[in-house]
Amino acid sequence: MRLVIARCSVDYVGRLSAHLPLATRLLMVKADGSVSIHADDRAYKPLNWMSPPCRLEEAPGVWRVVNKAGEELRIVLEEIFQDSSYELGVDPGLRKDGVEAHLQELLAANPTTLGDGFTLVRREYPTAIGPVDLLCRDGAGATVAVEVKRRGDIDGVEQLTRYLELLNRDPLLAPVRGVFTAQEIKPQARVLAADRGIRCVAVDYDRLRGIERDELTLF
Repeated sequence: MRLVIARCSVDYVGRLSAHLPLATRLLMVKADGSVSIHADDRAYKPLNWMSPPCRLEEAPGVWRVVNKAGEELRIVLEEIFQDSSYELGVDPGLRKDGVEAHLQELLAANPTTLGDGFTLVRREYPTAIGPVDLLCRDGAGATVAVEVKRRGDIDGVEQLTRYLELLNRDPLLAPVRGVFTAQEIKPQARVLAADRGIRCVAVDYDRLRGIERDELTLF
């Protein structure tokens, strides 16, 4: 991983245009080729980024990061304060809560639980900012990104929003819709999801495991 702290301005040129004025920022270049630009005012979300596959072209005072679609992240470097590289090695990956991991496995085996005609493309679909739990196709063949939680709250919706923003930059996948699924979804998370165009699906863990409840119910 290469970490560069520099005073820079950034322009994203492609289907969407975005501009970051001159400021001091952290530039992160990962081994997979991804490049992301970070400020010091948030925990993890970059200000802008380019996901792989892409190429980094360096010239004096300018970086050009170009993806296969021809979109470009242009970084103008006014002053570099630090430029260092580190070998991190192979990461073992995130180990999820046992119930959450098993819930993801069960939904992967039964994708129609999430919607009629759903089929699984891949579990743990890799992106520059982390893996999407499930990547599916709906009955019409459109791409759907699924975030799986044991308890669904606002943070989970925000996480899926970031994945969707990134995935929709890929012309081979776009347009990508989102499904947020959990055993229990908090009301605030449902409101935020609706605002972001994300569908919520509450699932019964025991029923997915084939366990029928013993207690009597009125309906």
